[in-house]
Amino acid sequence: MISVFPRFAVMLLLILATAACTPTVQLAAPKDPITINLNVKIQHEILVKVDREIDNLLEENSDLF
Repeated sequence: MISVFPRFAVMLLLILATAACTPTVQLAAPKDPITINLNVKIQHEILVKVDREIDNLLEENSDLF
């Protein structure tokens, strides 16, 4: 017959082992502010506008070329 103490000890060890494996979730705000780096190239839009202006200028003055 098994005594009560080893059963209690085994149960206690199992409970402590399962409690040690429980995951924890922590939410903390970052110390540094969040920065979003937007490196946007505007060159394409400018070139399109200049190209359209040149096309319009050449259409208006077609006798230049």
